[in-house]
Amino acid sequence: MANRLAEETSPYLLQHKDNPVEWYAWGPEALERAKGEDKPILLSIGYAACHWCHVMERESFEDAETAAYMNEHFVCIKVDREERPDLDSIYMEAVQGMTGHGGWPLTTFLDPEGVPFYGGTYFPPEPRQGMPSFRMVMEAIVESWSTQRERIRASAARIREQLGAIGRLEPSTEPLSPDLVDTAVGRLRTMADMRHGGFGGAPKFPPAAALELLLAHGAHEVVEVTLDAMAHGGIHDQIGGGFARYSVDEVWLVPHFEKMLYDNALLARAYLHGWQELGHERWRRVCEEILAWALREMRGPEGGFHSALDADSEGEEGRFYVWTPDEIRDALDRADLADAAGEVIAYYGVTEEGNFEGRSILHVAGGPAANPPEDLDRTRRALYTHRSRRTWPAKDDKRLTSWNALMIAALAEAGATLPCADYLDAAVACAEFVWRDLRDDRGRLLRSWNDGEARIAAYLEDYAYLVEALLTLYEATFDVRWFDAARQTADLMIELFADSEHGGFFTTARDHERLIARRKDVDDHPIPSGNSSAAYGLLRLAALTGERDYEQHAVGVFRLLHQAGARHPHALAHLLRAMDFHFASVKEVALAAPAGGNGLGELAAVVRSNFRPYLVLAGGTEGTERPELMRERLAVDGEPTAYVCESFACQRPVTRPEELAAALG
Repeated sequence: MANRLAEETSPYLLQHKDNPVEWYAWGPEALERAKGEDKPILLSIGYAACHWCHVMERESFEDAETAAYMNEHFVCIKVDREERPDLDSIYMEAVQGMTGHGGWPLTTFLDPEGVPFYGGTYFPPEPRQGMPSFRMVMEAIVESWSTQRERIRASAARIREQLGAIGRLEPSTEPLSPDLVDTAVGRLRTMADMRHGGFGGAPKFPPAAALELLLAHGAHEVVEVTLDAMAHGGIHDQIGGGFARYSVDEVWLVPHFEKMLYDNALLARAYLHGWQELGHERWRRVCEEILAWALREMRGPEGGFHSALDADSEGEEGRFYVWTPDEIRDALDRADLADAAGEVIAYYGVTEEGNFEGRSILHVAGGPAANPPEDLDRTRRALYTHRSRRTWPAKDDKRLTSWNALMIAALAEAGATLPCADYLDAAVACAEFVWRDLRDDRGRLLRSWNDGEARIAAYLEDYAYLVEALLTLYEATFDVRWFDAARQTADLMIELFADSEHGGFFTTARDHERLIARRKDVDDHPIPSGNSSAAYGLLRLAALTGERDYEQHAVGVFRLLHQAGARHPHALAHLLRAMDFHFASVKEVALAAPAGGNGLGELAAVVRSNFRPYLVLAGGTEGTERPELMRERLAVDGEPTAYVCESFACQRPVTRPEELAAALG
């Protein structure tokens, strides 16, 4: 029996196509075999950029003896968590419930019906540090399957019930109140690490949504220390731009080196908004460097963006990114910058002993107060050129709808705000790619694309993120096709995912394959949940159209989760942002150009000149019918005209930029 992963397009699954393990991708063939042979399933879930996934593959899945044991006793299934978040969330919750912790690789043992009965994460080939070996775990599972089958079967119904509980949440009857958001913001302030930035101790993940919420509420001190600490730390690639997935320490120095598209899209907007609000040019530069990295290293020829860069190269974690003093000197000497070497070495905290396995992770040792070397840009280019000669980390080049949507939004907003035509062009090209190549013949979204092939029915987050992205792209370009696409996507999202009984949205569509539980994703850390994003996008759509039905679906999400949001603001920060928008006096701004002309640039620039979290923007020539906010908006005296409204009740139209600035406050 052959390993079947060669037929897949996921880079993670293809990494395992030559293992001696008889891997299946998740699907009916594997499940039917497990039932037919009455064998337990060994489910291994990971992702292409995962360091410990590579380690377990080298130690166990490439080992002929280990693979033979797996093949004899189990039906072995390999899953890319990024392609199948539905499976990952179910089995991650199960393992966390069994062991108290989770992570990847996720190793779970299931009965032939797919119900988990044991699991863990990484298992070593030999016992160490209190962990049993992978072989010991498998032997214990085989013994249990042989001798305790009835107990395992008896527990299946209880496990199904537990894993499905989140999908059966009952809406709260307590009134929704803006006080809840204020309480949550207060808790975030008290949770903040005001010395090193972020929240809590190690490990630390970039808290983009929480920073956006705090920025909107004037908690500038938390935002400032965190954005600066991350920007000057080792988690930020000081040479190539972009951020690693998280820091293993509390000071943002030592990252887990993989770079994910989603983190960088979210952080680009956080730094952009921080610059708008507080004016620090260093934050604008970070935003621009993130987007430059994405366009340079992550963009495919069709306009979509790849998913991730690996943590490993040459078999070592972080090898591509770390330096010795001699390597710095050599790089600068080649660029005729030898005289700058001492200053550069000190600026980036490079030492002979290093701070990571004998080499140094570049970071700005003096923080914001550090004086940069003369001609820093030239120095960075020299180091980047030198680094580019090294063996590059592997790239996960699949394009995911949801993550591409996050990058569309980042590019669109930065392109309109800074302004930068290249960013806007890239946002449009990516949106065209998603709309063209990641939909099926019924107009439904697909999750993943690679090598010219789109696969897997999309999930709630794909629809929700795309609604938010297309609305942002519309606001940046005033091209009504993106508003139309956003509305079409939102309507389909409601049709396929909405829970008409309890409110909120399921992770999977109503006609998705039947799994052991139908869940609702709710956690906003490290990326927004589908429910939070759906609520936020629908509220923005309601503000542009006046359609209250969109708002009611958002309120349905709040009734399920608002109490949890107050208790766990760090985990539900995007939900709180959506609730904050709901309670705010949202300004609806319509810009009308005279027929036959545009000329909205000066008025639009006023709107975009500040961080305005409680505003939606529409624009076009007078007579434009979509969105509804544009109806009957005339250009006064043939001049570009701004209408500032709340709940479609508008102030006197204005034509001068300074009048618009005064109306916006």
